[in-house]
Amino acid sequence: MSSLQRRSVRLGRPTRLGLYIVGIGVWLTGGLWLLFHYFLVSQGEFGPQTNPLEPWWLKLHGAFAFATVWMFGLLWSVHVTKAWPISRRRLSGGMMAGTIGWLTLSGYLLYYVGNDNARSVISVLHWAIGLAAPLAFLWHRFPRWRVSGTAKTMSLPSVASSPIESKSERRDDIPRFLTSLARVDVPESDSNTSGAQKAASD
Repeated sequence: MSSLQRRSVRLGRPTRLGLYIVGIGVWLTGGLWLLFHYFLVSQGEFGPQTNPLEPWWLKLHGAFAFATVWMFGLLWSVHVTKAWPISRRRLSGGMMAGTIGWLTLSGYLLYYVGNDNARSVISVLHWAIGLAAPLAFLWHRFPRWRVSGTAKTMSLPSVASSPIESKSERRDDIPRFLTSLARVDVPESDSNTSGAQKAASD
């Protein structure tokens, strides 16, 4: 892929900044709602009571969710449609698009599905995938992290370029290598034959 194509699919600084703000906001508010909903429940006179901050985290999460849908539409037009035809990080990008699509759909269903059992399943799948969403983003944003370990494992150390050896040691290896190439071992049968021929000629 040419440098011109790479520049065409890169996001500008304002777009990246907006993406980071919206992404961190929707993830943080969702995580805080989980924290207050499951772990910071206050005990009242008649049993467990909802923490006063829990509804506010949910409202902020919904606001950031709307901003996320808008941001995804922007990315689709300026980034996804340009990067997909040239196979620019398709696997990680497809995973990111699928994650955002599922979170949008499941968030919609949580508002309108009336069955409690179905809502419980959708809720767990929504926040579980949502909490893991930053991993998909990091995989897409920093693809070199995926191959750095593999590259180090597959690369073979070179004797000539080893930083441990000195230049004099590498120079000493050259004549030894040439000598080993020049050394010819004559088989024993050939040597006996040549000796017999020499005796006959004498």
